[in-house]
Amino acid sequence: MKNEALQNIISSWIPELEFTEEGSEFLTISVKPENLHQLMNQLKSNKETNFDYLFCLTGMDWGKELGVVYHLESTTHRHIIVVKVKTTDRDNPEFDTVCDIWKTAEFHEREVFDFFGIKFNNHPNLKRLFLTEDWDGYPLRKDYVDEINMVIK
Repeated sequence: MKNEALQNIISSWIPELEFTEEGSEFLTISVKPENLHQLMNQLKSNKETNFDYLFCLTGMDWGKELGVVYHLESTTHRHIIVVKVKTTDRDNPEFDTVCDIWKTAEFHEREVFDFFGIKFNNHPNLKRLFLTEDWDGYPLRKDYVDEINMVIK
């Protein structure tokens, strides 16, 4: 399915979505946090889109905003889409989990929580994955400072 056809289908679900191709072949959707779970559920369950494979979930720090980028594929229709969600709340960033939609998201969300401090509402086991429980801060944030381990050139 072409990106234009995908956009027409998806935009009928939630009118305030933003669509771009950002210089890539994949259609990119920016969604507000309050619409994330609804959109993701529809992307997987709708027969025309059937995004049954979440192959990448990445935390991002854009400076003023924290967010998550999701890469989805339909293994039946052979199309790929990118979904972005952002928040300006750097003190308490949170989004709804999608691990109830794609089980593979469970560990990806734990990694994003561990390194960016982004919380996922309704996650069944949200705790640090790589760092110790007493680790202070979130090392992949742009404003993270570690005086002991930082390498300055």
